[in-house]
Amino acid sequence: MSLKPKYAVITGFLGESQDRFRSYNAPRTLEEKFKMMNSLEDVDGVELVYPYEVNDPSMVKSLLGKYSLNMAAVNVNIKKDDDFINGSISHPDKAVRDKAVRFIKEAKDFAAEVGADKVQCCPLGDGYEYSFQSDYSTSWKRMVACLEEAGAYKPEIPLFIEYKPNEIRGRCFIDNSAKALCLLNDIGNKNVGVTLDFGHSIYGGETPAEALCLVADSPFPYYIHINDNDGRWDWDYMAGTRHFQEYLEFVYYVKRYGYSDYLTSDTSPTRVDIKECFEANARWTTKMWDLLDTLDLQELTKLLNQSDFVKNWKFLENEVFFKK
Repeated sequence: MSLKPKYAVITGFLGESQDRFRSYNAPRTLEEKFKMMNSLEDVDGVELVYPYEVNDPSMVKSLLGKYSLNMAAVNVNIKKDDDFINGSISHPDKAVRDKAVRFIKEAKDFAAEVGADKVQCCPLGDGYEYSFQSDYSTSWKRMVACLEEAGAYKPEIPLFIEYKPNEIRGRCFIDNSAKALCLLNDIGNKNVGVTLDFGHSIYGGETPAEALCLVADSPFPYYIHINDNDGRWDWDYMAGTRHFQEYLEFVYYVKRYGYSDYLTSDTSPTRVDIKECFEANARWTTKMWDLLDTLDLQELTKLLNQSDFVKNWKFLENEVFFKK
């Protein structure tokens, strides 16, 4: 029987969210978020943001048990603190860098206490806006040193680095999959991996399935966030709603590589019902997964390794889009 996907949600999206101009949805307490999570069909994992959303492990453990939920990841925020306004793991001031490393280590401590098997981190404050603003070489070496130290701490809880083209900086230092892998290669710790966000890959000009192959064929672990956007900004739309074929191809490779961790919704339900949004992500992805089960995947893989694309298109036409 084919391995079935499992789904999680970043719980910050279950309450109030904001953009630069307005807020969306009502604020909810952590227990209210967990109660909503419990009502989501086919979703049982939570990714919690430390230390701003959660910092009390006993309360989290109690709520996980009460609402029959599992930890997908602890997401450590190293951008919000005032000291991190000009960067965290690349900051010129060692005291600031040390603080960022401490946050990551504390997130690992928190993960161990609540039963999470990973910490994930998106260092969005580390980057630049202008020419001659940063010493790129020195900044890179600082990031390597910080993440090397953080990754070595409690190695049984891997650290995953999420790349993103920009936001909150004009350009983030870790902005694509290849650069993330260069970073991991310099760190040299196989307990430090990559978080691949489908939407970040799309609007960063990558092909997400190709990025997945790069990461999956590397010696480093990986973790996946699902969503979509228009290719121009990180809108966090529902999965597969703007890039159907790219998402189907992505799911094909997720399946082909035997990925068994959570597919975590990093999706912002600004103008759609929250419950419907996250259930749709799981339902849509599962339907693609099940559709792929009905295909001759050996034949599809064979087609991918020959040069006449019309044959591939006919296969998709007959087996996917207009299947009898």
